Amino acid sequence: MSNSNRRSTMTVYSDPTCPFSHQTRIVIQEKNIETNIVELVAGEWPEDVAAANPYGAGPTLFDRDLVLFDSRVIMDFFDERFPHPPLMPVDPVARAKARLMLHRIDKDWYSLWHALSGRERGKTSKARKTIQEDLTVLAPLFESSPFFMSDEFSMLDCALAPLLWRLPSLNIKLPASAKAVESYAERIFKRDSFQASLSETERAMR
Repeated sequence: MSNSNRRSTMTVYSDPTCPFSHQTRIVIQEKNIETNIVELVAGEWPEDVAAANPYGAGPTLFDRDLVLFDSRVIMDFFDERFPHPPLMPVDPVARAKARLMLHRIDKDWYSLWHALSGRERGKTSKARKTIQEDLTVLAPLFESSPFFMSDEFSMLDCALAPLLWRLPSLNIKLPASAKAVESYAERIFKRDSFQASLSETERAMR
């Protein structure tokens, strides 16, 4: 794709296996945003995309003269630019609580991604145990409302769903005491927006 075409059409470069790219795709589908999604595999990025994203990972958005990277930044941008349906609470207190939980999801779980995927030798088992135990402890939160900490589908669900979808491929099995988490996940996985967000590689994970 030429630079002129890229700048005239909103384009998201997305790794078909990356959970952070998956988060962004869920937001795109939930809001029905017209954008061109181009799959890029790690290590095979075009030079201009690699130059735009200094971290060489996760999604990259080109929107005319705007270039964004980092899934959280892109998701927030989409939620503000395309406000319907809203994915963050309007109330400042509720919004702050949602942002804090998003921070915890990133800090406590997604920070373990390299270990979970086997790229940090000797740390995989511990990372799996952390995810399993944390989700089990938080299981009551998953049954207190239809969505995670909310009566409406929100950014929290967009953030969590890619991790939960990948649990089998990560060899993480939740105990019976975490049944509420499994029930929640199945509800999210049945949403049209979630199904539309999946790459072919992700579909094969389950």
